[in-house]
Amino acid sequence: MSKKIAFGIDIGGSGIKGAPVDLATGEFAEERTRIPTPDPSTPEAVAAVLLELVDTYDLPADAPIGVAFPGPIHHGTVRFIANLDASWAGVDIPALVHRATGRHAIAVNDADAAGIGELRYGAARETDGVVLVSTLGTGIGSALFVDGALLPNTELGHLEIDGYDAEKRAAESARERENLSWDEWAERLQRYFAVVEDLLSPDLIVVGGGVSKKHDKFLPKLHLRAPVVAAQLRNAAGIVGAAALAADSAALAALAAGGTPTEGTAVNGSPALGTAVDGTAPTVGTVD
Repeated sequence: MSKKIAFGIDIGGSGIKGAPVDLATGEFAEERTRIPTPDPSTPEAVAAVLLELVDTYDLPADAPIGVAFPGPIHHGTVRFIANLDASWAGVDIPALVHRATGRHAIAVNDADAAGIGELRYGAARETDGVVLVSTLGTGIGSALFVDGALLPNTELGHLEIDGYDAEKRAAESARERENLSWDEWAERLQRYFAVVEDLLSPDLIVVGGGVSKKHDKFLPKLHLRAPVVAAQLRNAAGIVGAAALAADSAALAALAAGGTPTEGTAVNGSPALGTAVDGTAPTVGTVD
């Protein structure tokens, strides 16, 4: 491969997906591979799958790995977990991936990874100010950015609205479970996004998740102050965003070691996503 490549991985409860990403375009450099999530989904079992994914491709020796993980990540460590084996709590994911693959690795919450993908390459590209990326699926994921900088682990789907955990009534799974019409579901989304808008005053709201491919059935029914647009990368966003963040982190690590930073270290002229303003350390957790 002659392109500048990073490898993105999206860990889910039923499948683990990965692909090399062309950092210049945000497109997959090769077709994505999906492997079923092992049962039990212990860290050791999942690490073996990650190695299998990486070994599927002829990657450059310096290609870093970005992992999108279904749970809050605090400096690379899993705080708690609902969709995988309970033994993930307290696991340092970058260290785990580095031991399995020998590569520089980062870990980021999966909704944050999707948001990074949309901000870097998709519907929020070159957007300043406050951007909210919301993913509608089994739950409601959220990624919040201010002038290109990520505020990690926001979990805005768990806001309590009208006495309910918001995602229990407004997630795409609620539409399917309750057999809601598009109009009925749009009313719930309107209530959810109106509350979020009152709290955050975003300049742009990007709506993703698999249902975003049917955005014409519900987004026009929403009436908010901020523009509301459909995500462009859809289900590829987590892989792409994780790969982009891994490239940023690898570039900072090279700079700290006295090397030369590679491309992909800034967004819209701002510091790399997930990094301190002085560029000293990524906040999502990395391992060289």
